[in-house]
Amino acid sequence: MALRLELRPEASRAMLFVAPMLAIALTVATGGLLFAALGFSPLPALKVFFLSPLGDLYGISEWLLKATPLAIIAVALALGFRGNVWNIGAEGQLIMGAVASGGVALALYDVSGAWVLPTVLLAGIAGGALYAGIPAFLRIRFHANEILTSLMLNYVATLFLAWLVHGPWRSPEGYNFPESRMFTDSALMPILLEGTRLHVGALLAPLVALVAWVILSRSFLGFQIKVIGMTPAAGSYAGFGPKRVIAFTLMFGGGMAGLAGAMEVCGPIGQLVPTVSPGYGYTAIIAAFLGRLHPFGILLASLLLALTYIGGDAAQITLGVPLAVTQVFQGMILFFLLACDVLIRYRVRFAARPSLGGAA
Repeated sequence: MALRLELRPEASRAMLFVAPMLAIALTVATGGLLFAALGFSPLPALKVFFLSPLGDLYGISEWLLKATPLAIIAVALALGFRGNVWNIGAEGQLIMGAVASGGVALALYDVSGAWVLPTVLLAGIAGGALYAGIPAFLRIRFHANEILTSLMLNYVATLFLAWLVHGPWRSPEGYNFPESRMFTDSALMPILLEGTRLHVGALLAPLVALVAWVILSRSFLGFQIKVIGMTPAAGSYAGFGPKRVIAFTLMFGGGMAGLAGAMEVCGPIGQLVPTVSPGYGYTAIIAAFLGRLHPFGILLASLLLALTYIGGDAAQITLGVPLAVTQVFQGMILFFLLACDVLIRYRVRFAARPSLGGAA
């Protein structure tokens, strides 16, 4: 018997929802084999990775803290992906949002007032949106591929942040470490749960998801995004110009990534440092597709991927494995998701092998 893939008459709606669950199950099973290969008992190791971080209130708060930027970025990126606009530069846009908000926070160092924090957050949104405007302009004006331009700009943003904290914005009280001054209380996110680092920004993730859902399902712009994404020819025939969709989705994604960056430096970090993100901009792409590009599905996917961050920390401390196990699990989720997505359009069939023997 041989396995072969047979094209379905129409895409399977059931597999559209089953595929992510199957990918997660395969990731957990493969993760168990990975731990076994490293010399650990699979079930206790998986318990350390997936369950032990959620054993107390502080662990749950850290889980939600990690899920917040992932969800905000992924929901915004999904709008572009629905319209065939591929923003791969959320990591750089997050960094530039952190830089813009950090610059305003430092400029207002000696100022206090309730208006300081909103101003800092708005600066972060503007910084990320303007940075995303670069690949948007290049795509609209010169038809440059936004995948390449947005991806390359990530490295520019990283180096720009490093130059700032090593140079003009380095703290005079920082003992020559590459970091800015600590932000004042007026520029810091209020804590949501006392004794934890969870701040009020966690409430923005479901709000952003709701806004994205309204745009997609209740607005003419959302209708344009979906039509251009599914059938560009039909969009052109209807008079839907792609320029508006490109500009909006890229800059909205950049603005939300910038907001996530602002909340990181005004929240758990409290200052500008060379690394303000563990890779949220890249992991958010996985979250967007694992959530099927649906805003509320992305919220659930972000919770799962946030668990890989704190699970990786727990596994490093308890089991002594490298922190890179986080990226391994995230990579496996993406790999198995792409593999399982084949079953949406194809079904597996068993067929008899053709006979190799001939007539005597």
